Amino acid sequence: MRIAILDPAAGISGDMLLGALIDAGAPRTWLEGLPARLGFPDVRMRVRKVQRTSLAATKVDVELPDGAIARDEHHAPDAAHGRHVGELMELVRRAPLSAAVQERALRAFELIGVAEARVHGTTPERVHLHEVGAMDAVLDIVGGIEGFERLGVGAVYNLPVATGTGWVTTAHGRLPVPAPATAVLLEGVAVVSGGPVEGEATTPTGAALLRVLSQGRPPSAWRMVGSGWGAGERDPAAYPNALRLLLAEAAGEAGVVEVLATDLDDLSPEYVEPLRAAVLAAGAVDCLAWPVYGKKGRVATRVEVLVAAERADHVVETLFRHSPTAGVRRATTTRVTLPRREEIVELQAGVQVRVKVWQGPDGPRLKAEYDDVLTAADRLGVPAWQLAREVERRASGEVIEGRTNNQRNEERA
Repeated sequence: MRIAILDPAAGISGDMLLGALIDAGAPRTWLEGLPARLGFPDVRMRVRKVQRTSLAATKVDVELPDGAIARDEHHAPDAAHGRHVGELMELVRRAPLSAAVQERALRAFELIGVAEARVHGTTPERVHLHEVGAMDAVLDIVGGIEGFERLGVGAVYNLPVATGTGWVTTAHGRLPVPAPATAVLLEGVAVVSGGPVEGEATTPTGAALLRVLSQGRPPSAWRMVGSGWGAGERDPAAYPNALRLLLAEAAGEAGVVEVLATDLDDLSPEYVEPLRAAVLAAGAVDCLAWPVYGKKGRVATRVEVLVAAERADHVVETLFRHSPTAGVRRATTTRVTLPRREEIVELQAGVQVRVKVWQGPDGPRLKAEYDDVLTAADRLGVPAWQLAREVERRASGEVIEGRTNNQRNEERA
């Protein structure tokens, strides 16, 4: 599974995340078409390369019809002109988005409303965003969530986030960093203080995006496959004001795992597959199921899960949530596996298939990703088994030639 790791050592804002996504490979045309999809046809997403100290990074700005640049702002209750959080949530509900993107975007606005309401002593429904800030927040939040979908990322994690130091000037006057609403939004998120960042490093929008996107600290082992830098507005001389986004694969050969097992005699077999899907989505390495005989001759299904130790609690919770089990057995074990990586075979524009590559003692072993094969076969109108063979043949040739995904991306660029 492809994962992403956010490194907000200089903080995080909506525009920094959008820049990092584009820098890491998300399609520029997708981002440029986002305002019209969300009901802002006269707004433009401006993408450019900039320097932050010695680093090249991508800067994304929301350009208004009059040429002005929108800025991430602190929101206020009961203002006279603009939109309330509830209106923005309704806009997201009407937008052509996947269910997963829509759910997270709505959750982000809900969190912003609750945080600002706590700070200002009002209700979430009365929290107001100025018109410019409202457009900027919608584009940043929806784009920041949907961008990971465009990159094929299955899970997002984060390293500790910098909050900055000193004071920030807002519509409510000067406030200490982190600003009160940002501090509420960062509850439960690992943060770091001190460091070179002066002023506000993490904005309310950036904090809300972290809350809805990230599953917390990264896995103990992972393999880098790409990266990107998203620039912030300021360009201080002391540090690069940019958000780093790391693209990686979960290291399948991680040696220490937990084995979770439960026997289900009151779950219809047709609902085992949704249970497996939920467990894998929760971060399990593998999930097997087979019939067994239980007490008093009852036929049951044994479900056995392999999971890295840091994800075990979350997967146990998933097993309880998605099955009628009353207990889960846990044991720690080790496994020996071959080194593994992922290659991508592009069949035609927009049609790609991932290929798993294991490095065996007798050379590489390849297998096309089943779900990708089915999707590609449907789009191309060819038998899935034939397409899988063709994909593996092409991948085998490229592996022998020693060309990596990054090299192919550079060639296409």
